[in-house]
Amino acid sequence: MAFYMTTLKNLRICNKGHKYYKSSDCQSCPTCEQESKPDSGFLSKLSAPARRALIHNGITTLQQLSKFSEKEILKIHGIGPASLPTFRASLEENGLSFKK
Repeated sequence: MAFYMTTLKNLRICNKGHKYYKSSDCQSCPTCEQESKPDSGFLSKLSAPARRALIHNGITTLQQLSKFSEKEILKIHGIGPASLPTFRASLEENGLSFKK
């Protein structure tokens, strides 16, 4: 007999009053996250976790991103290898690259 673990989702309400369900400890409200997503720029091309990770670490421009190596960026919690092609393309479009 197989045992399947079910994940219980808890109802949460953010500071703005949005209601949402989450099973993890993550406190980000999906509605607030969508409202704060930039309309343009390299941050608009990223997943929410990657965008939050960069912002949390003070990286909001391509010039700031270019001061880091790929290895250093991948050490940031919330950034995975899937984000690297987006970073590289955005940097290259602006004549920049990761630190060597």
